[in-house]
Amino acid sequence: MKKTAVLFIQVFLISQLSANAKDQRPNVILFLVDDMGLMDTSVPMLSDQEGKPKRYPLNDWYRTPNMERLASQGIRFSQFYAHSVCSPTRASLMTGQNSARHRVTQFISPEKKNAGPKGWRWEGLTKKDVTLPSLLRKQGYQTIFAGKAHFAPTGFTGENPRNLGFDINIAGCSFGQPGSYYGEDGYGNLNPKRRKRAVPGLEKYHKTSVFLSEAITLEAISAIDKSLENEKPFFLYMSHYAVHSPFNSDPRFADNYKQSTKPKNAQAYATLIEGIDKSLGDLMDHVTSKGEAENTLILFVGDNGSDAPLGPVHGYSSSFPLRGKKATCYEGGMRVPFIAGWAKTSNKNMFPIASNSLHTDQIGTIMDIYSTILEISGAKNPANHVVDGVSLLKQFSGESNPDRSDHFMCHFPHSHRSSYFTTFRKGNWKLIYRYKGKNRYELYNLSEDPFETRNLAKSEPGKLKELTKRMANRLEKEGALYPSDGDNILKPAIPDSN
Repeated sequence: MKKTAVLFIQVFLISQLSANAKDQRPNVILFLVDDMGLMDTSVPMLSDQEGKPKRYPLNDWYRTPNMERLASQGIRFSQFYAHSVCSPTRASLMTGQNSARHRVTQFISPEKKNAGPKGWRWEGLTKKDVTLPSLLRKQGYQTIFAGKAHFAPTGFTGENPRNLGFDINIAGCSFGQPGSYYGEDGYGNLNPKRRKRAVPGLEKYHKTSVFLSEAITLEAISAIDKSLENEKPFFLYMSHYAVHSPFNSDPRFADNYKQSTKPKNAQAYATLIEGIDKSLGDLMDHVTSKGEAENTLILFVGDNGSDAPLGPVHGYSSSFPLRGKKATCYEGGMRVPFIAGWAKTSNKNMFPIASNSLHTDQIGTIMDIYSTILEISGAKNPANHVVDGVSLLKQFSGESNPDRSDHFMCHFPHSHRSSYFTTFRKGNWKLIYRYKGKNRYELYNLSEDPFETRNLAKSEPGKLKELTKRMANRLEKEGALYPSDGDNILKPAIPDSN
């Protein structure tokens, strides 16, 4: 055979292999909402004793038809956990590691180090860290970041998402809340009182009526189009500033709530939720118009518990019927919405996802998203990088996942709404350990008491001791840092079971 013919065949085979490789790399939209709790949606995320969706009053307050749309063709997790504040969750999404291991255990202040144990990573993520987008980029993905980053303080490497593996950065910077949601204010740039948190890079929308959530969505859609033009699969980390304060009312949806007796801030919060829902729907519609819907996986998730301005911090209001809210050790502080689905379901999807169902018998965690996206993309985790999460693909299909452990741990050695605590869940049992104060232990059986009303620490001494030992072992395994009391490091005290 002539050399030219051999060369032609080789080129043809390589091109076919490349085409097949692209077919095995679905587009991924990781849709992260700031401060959105489990109940901040019209989609019923909790279930009854038979595993069927159960509505609560807050489900009827919010209007989220596109979340309902995604849930109807995907799977919802009723027991999905994130950390109680944002930066730890965001570091876990990027690394697949628990906060005790990566040591970004508190929200990152852009200007100065928050108080905490010596050695906690207030400088955030750096170029040295193994990150999800950097691995996807090696796999041929166009990696797009849009919205709130909050990966590192001002002046540090991780302040710019492009230093962490993203090809494109839309409006991401060091801080965790916008100066303003209004284009008329230039998202803080044109308002002297708001410049401290002015959102960068959206100058073309300044002095317009374009709301911040809409501007970020429009820019993300433009970035998707450029990726498709280059015939590359895309990874879009769609990370909205909403629904974090300031609670600026989105005028597009304000009329839907003006007859409500709820406070103005609560009405404004609801408009922010509805704006996020529109963003989700716009992305789904756009990939459909581009013929990419059946090859685009959407993972919708919150970064910590709700901060809706609806009432008490430790009581039962903003996350009702769950107890607590953002920055607390209770379920309302770390249970978040999670929905996985294809933008369009058909037999052309790379793998099936159980439709319109709740998966209640196994938990999922924020660390699992890293492993899940790596598996579907074909990217590999480096051998020297320890990961605390597992892939959720088996759970997406509705099957039991043998790799999924039945524990979750949130370690928070700092002062905030709930201070100096570790929350440890094992099976149906949940332990809250406080490193300071007289009342060190809270113990709940979530199968019998899902809303944490009965502390069993005194009546179940054997179980309390068992869980405290398991928690202490897990903390040591992950290399956790502990709070101190003067010169003394406060490690967990194992109670006497007698």
